[in-house]
Amino acid sequence: MNKEKILVVDDEIEITEAIEIYLKNEGYDVILAHDGLEALDVLEKDEDIHLIIMDVMMPNLDGIKATMEIRKERHIPIIILSAKSEDYDKILGLQIGADDYVTKPFNPLELVARVKSQLRRYMNYESHESNENTISINGLEVDKESKEVKIDGVVKSLTPIEYKIVELLASNPNRVFSIDDIYENVWDDISYNAENVVAVHIRKIREKLEINPKNPKYIKVVWGLGYKIEK
Repeated sequence: MNKEKILVVDDEIEITEAIEIYLKNEGYDVILAHDGLEALDVLEKDEDIHLIIMDVMMPNLDGIKATMEIRKERHIPIIILSAKSEDYDKILGLQIGADDYVTKPFNPLELVARVKSQLRRYMNYESHESNENTISINGLEVDKESKEVKIDGVVKSLTPIEYKIVELLASNPNRVFSIDDIYENVWDDISYNAENVVAVHIRKIREKLEINPKNPKYIKVVWGLGYKIEK
């Protein structure tokens, strides 16, 4: 059975209780919160949360603002829940640091599958070891053991998904990865528009790593083909 602890945040008690039942049936420990402030309070007291399921529309502090606050300190997977299904809202959720997005109403079994997928990536991210632990390219340093990315010795705060993209490209310098290549290597499903999702994450990575994101030094676009890191 699983021992991972999941924080479920939604102001609709029926939804949190239903999710709790499905997750507990899979062996997960579950903590419930009903607004963003309560979620932040839980995270401050409990360092062992492994994943968050976060609703968007909530009183006191909504899910978008709560996610932004969480991302300042923590890099655990966050799955956004929302009744909004427009692409803009999906992209917004990803832009502010979410790792996945599920639209209400949702199939609880699909949500559980996404939880498992995110936890699998997160646990691999935490425990991965390599004989070649460090990649250095023109001031960019990727430490595969600590899962840190540095620019000129300064650690940059990346989400697990962002880290995996950087590690993929840095591990294969000069190789051009198509959008589908990146998506296949980093994500496990095809429920989103791969082009939009990858583009959003590349843009966020550039904002964190590049002095001038519009003229990137590290992650280069090869028009019509994909992305690469040059060595």
